[in-house]
Amino acid sequence: MGKFTFTQTGIKDLMIIDIEPFGDSRGYFMETYNEKDFHNAGLKMKFVQTNESKSTKGVLRGLHFQKKFPQGKLVRCIEGEVFDVAVDLRAGSETFGKWYGVTLTESNFREFYIPEGFAHGFYVLTDIARFEYQVTNLYHPEDEGALFWNDPKIGIDWPIIDGLKPLLSDKDMKNPLLDDIVF
Repeated sequence: MGKFTFTQTGIKDLMIIDIEPFGDSRGYFMETYNEKDFHNAGLKMKFVQTNESKSTKGVLRGLHFQKKFPQGKLVRCIEGEVFDVAVDLRAGSETFGKWYGVTLTESNFREFYIPEGFAHGFYVLTDIARFEYQVTNLYHPEDEGALFWNDPKIGIDWPIIDGLKPLLSDKDMKNPLLDDIVF
């Protein structure tokens, strides 16, 4: 029943998924995941947990990853708008250290699949954003890794709102640069 369009990003396995909702005067219905359709597109992940966060304008979360227990993530914005980013941290990858960003909104029905081995983060562009993600591995707090959001070597082009300094957690303000991370 799902109407998915899968688009490669130019970084292996990192994919944008557009969904066509079925709507009428009552609202809409849509599938956000269908194992058969995703498998046919080469995405053979299995999800074990679903998370949701709520943030305000200017919040920047990330860039986070898990070291020994990596998580693939299927993410979407269910309220508001975010700029979502993935950075390839896979050892030996042709695109190691490269990033890709996509705008996810409640009205564009877009999802972003971030495979295991990537750092992930997002920046909130609206007054409120609710963000949902399904993950392929359980969270292990002792296994947490992070990358500095504005590492000049990576050069993420964040769409920072004029005059609004990104609001980061104390922990994210201290994240290491790519060259300082021990994998």
